[in-house]
This record gives sequence, structure tokens and C-alpha cells, in this order.
Amino acid sequence: MLRLILLFVALALPARAEILTVTQVAPQTWALVGPMEQRNAQNLGNNATFGLVATDAGAVLVDPGGSWQGAAMIHDVVRNLTDQPVTHVINTGGQDHRWLGNGYWRAQGATIIASSAAVADQQARASVQLSMLAQLIGDGLDGTEPAFADVTFDSDYRFDLGGVRFDIRHRGGAHTPGDAYVLVPARDTVFTGDIVYVGRILGVMPFSNVKSWIEAFGQMAADAPAHLVPGHGPATDVAQAKRDTLDYLVNLRARIGRLIDEGGDIMEAPGIDQSDFTYLDQFESLAGRNAQATFEQMEWE
Repeated sequence: MLRLILLFVALALPARAEILTVTQVAPQTWALVGPMEQRNAQNLGNNATFGLVATDAGAVLVDPGGSWQGAAMIHDVVRNLTDQPVTHVINTGGQDHRWLGNGYWRAQGATIIASSAAVADQQARASVQLSMLAQLIGDGLDGTEPAFADVTFDSDYRFDLGGVRFDIRHRGGAHTPGDAYVLVPARDTVFTGDIVYVGRILGVMPFSNVKSWIEAFGQMAADAPAHLVPGHGPATDVAQAKRDTLDYLVNLRARIGRLIDEGGDIMEAPGIDQSDFTYLDQFESLAGRNAQATFEQMEWE
């Protein structure tokens, strides 16, 4: 029976791996783009974009996947792109798909790196995230246990692998308190994590910070990389990232600020004008909630 189960898993992984769309953005540098939809039993929590950079001394994975099995799905894709083992895994934030696959990669021998703020956020929300995933991906959560970074940093961390430099920078809370971006100068590429959403409306949550999110985006954009791999959506450039993320955040704060100045309340927040962004996927389900969450943040500024 065990042999049959293992055979089924081996056959199922390549099919599931097709959930991730692979785009090469630079030499030996890829975006692994997950679906825009909610987490479910098919995507195993991998409804996000991940990054891979291969060097002569190993490969670096940007974000590990949303579960142990989700990490195994990513590994199946990685094996088709490079023969190099994944030696380092960077967590760009505190959302489940940014860290709950850590245990899988640690078992493969990888070193896990994350900002101190991201680890604190992961520890604070681990139970809630696991409960949510149990509802959404069911048995796909089997094997997943919280595993936190081996290496942490406050604002900046740099390492070299195979002659390629990786600069990880945390510039304040964005979608989550510990969001960071990863610059790879030799590949003229930045992996932004949840600082950037492309083609999909971003989510403003109780743990998000719209004001510092705008500031973090500015710090990232100032490095002006040619290639940008967002936290959600396809690989792109700074111009599109600005349209889909920064412009949305700026509009949100401007409209909510005006509502507050006019004496409006939180129940009126979903009615602010966000019509310039209706083209973004999941707009109808998230725009109103984003407005209310932003109102709560700005009410006492």
C-alpha cells in the first residue's frame, strides 16, 4: 500500500507543478508564477509568485511555498530548470506562502533567511495561518509544521553564492510587517515579495501598513532594476509595478484622507472612488475591504 501511495504522489507532482508558470527573466533566473485565485487543494497554498536564481555553487529560492507539499511542488519545477541544489531560501515576508514551506527546504539542507520582523510576524500568526490552510487545502497541509529562519537581520543582509551577490532589504512594513525585497545586481533583477502586486489587486489587512508600504515601494524602485519579479503576478518592470501597486496605494490614502477630512466614517469607506483600478483581478472582492482597513489605519494619524 505504501508503495502505491508513493507512486501516486510521484505521478501527481508533475501535474501539480503545471500550476506554476515559469518565465526566464535573466540568465539562470526565473519567476515561478502561481495562480491569482485563492489557496486551494490544487495549488497547495502556492497562489503567489516565487523566484529562482541558479549559480555555479547552488541555487537560491525566493520564498519556499505555502506548505510542505507546496514546497515539493516548487522543487519539482526547480529540478527541471537547474541541476544545482537549493542552498538558500529567502522568506520575503510573513504570509503563509512566504514561509510555511521552510520545513521542506530545511530537510533538503537549505539555509533559511528572513528579516527579524518577518519571523516575529510568522510566529504571531502561525496558528491562524495553519487553521486557515486546513480549511482551504485540506490534506494538502499534511506534513507542514512551522519552521523559522536560520539567519535573521533587521534591515539589510548580503551574501554571495557562486560569485553572485544577493542583497536583501527590509524597509518597513508593507503587506506584512516584515516584507523585504531581494536585489540580484548581476542579473539586473529584483524579487519584491508582497511589496508589489501585478495584475491583481493587493490586499490591505489589519497587519498591513499602507503608509510605509508606499515608502518601501519607493526604496525598491530607486534601485531601478531592469527585471522585476512581484509577489503576485507575472514578471514585469517598475513602470507596471507602479501602475498596479504604488498608484493604487496612493489613491487609497488620498481618497480615505479626503473622506476623513470631510467627517465621513468607516461605513462610507467602500464607496470611495477606486474606478481606475477595476481592471485588476479580484477587484470586486477586495476593494471595499481595502478601503475600510486603510480608514482604520489613517483615522488616528
